[in-house]
Amino acid sequence: MAKIAHIDLGENPLLLAPMEDVSDPPFRRLCKKHGADMLYTEFISSDGLIRDAEKSTKKLDIYEDERPVGIQIFGGEEEAMSLSAKIVERAKPELLDINYGCPVKNVVCKNAGSGILRDIDKMVRLTDTIVKSTNLPVTVKTRLGWDANSIKIVEVAERLQDIGIKAISIHCRTKHQMYTGKADWSWIAKVKENPRLHIPVFGNGDVTTPEDAKRMINDYGADGVMIGRASIGHPWIFREIKHYLSTGDHMAQPTLAERLDACREHIQHSIEWKGHNLGLLEMRRHYAPYFKGLEHIKPFRSRLVLSMSVQEIYDILGEIEIHYSGLENIWAKPNVKAEYAGIDA
Repeated sequence: MAKIAHIDLGENPLLLAPMEDVSDPPFRRLCKKHGADMLYTEFISSDGLIRDAEKSTKKLDIYEDERPVGIQIFGGEEEAMSLSAKIVERAKPELLDINYGCPVKNVVCKNAGSGILRDIDKMVRLTDTIVKSTNLPVTVKTRLGWDANSIKIVEVAERLQDIGIKAISIHCRTKHQMYTGKADWSWIAKVKENPRLHIPVFGNGDVTTPEDAKRMINDYGADGVMIGRASIGHPWIFREIKHYLSTGDHMAQPTLAERLDACREHIQHSIEWKGHNLGLLEMRRHYAPYFKGLEHIKPFRSRLVLSMSVQEIYDILGEIEIHYSGLENIWAKPNVKAEYAGIDA
């Protein structure tokens, strides 16, 4: 059983990774519905929070049916991170997560995200300040290190535990790898083998199938699995993994009707949360993943991304359902999970 402080996540929990421009409340609610045990917000700028910037404060929104939820913040300055931790506390999430993993240039250049991996002592000081600034359980999501020659994740996990973090999630790539190459899960085992470490260790990176999740848990000792890009357009991955872990069998892939229903539900939640125009604009990035691999979907998808009418979009989704009804072999290839650049998952 995995617990983060007082939060009981059960056996082999599955966590939705924090992903910029993806893991907003509409998407999180779908993942929760389909089996995610713990959800994380998009990462939120500490500078934006203390300036009361609307884009940042909007990300603090939490629906009751999402819980448990962790709010993730990033920044490189102790005072700003301390103040933002107090702001996060008022939003009443279950925990506060610190982003030490994002490799994107405009984050790293501020010594935030994975930029702090160049200075582990500063990482420890900053984390200590945040832990002392809030009554929330504090967790960390990070990468293995700055590059292959400076991997210190075993030391980092122990030092952060000793100043009070309650769990660590490890994206098993270095900053220099960005999203390329293969995630090295062997480091999860090395962290877990440290006899002084007692906090949960969650693995992240390259988990795209139920078999991947099982190997990460059984062969490398992860206390749970954090899933990012593989959930985009496929929130069913959480239930699929749970089914496989408990039975050893694969669930049937979601039908076209299930995909259409999820897309409609996503649209509805997006408009409720963001308003009509922004809600529809930000749905555009999700249409392709929902129908990835569907033969001859491009003309429908092109119409979906150009439309700003809810009724027209629903009509197009209805046309898709009618067009493929009764046809066999409508998928061009096995469902391939969407690849999103610029998100730390």
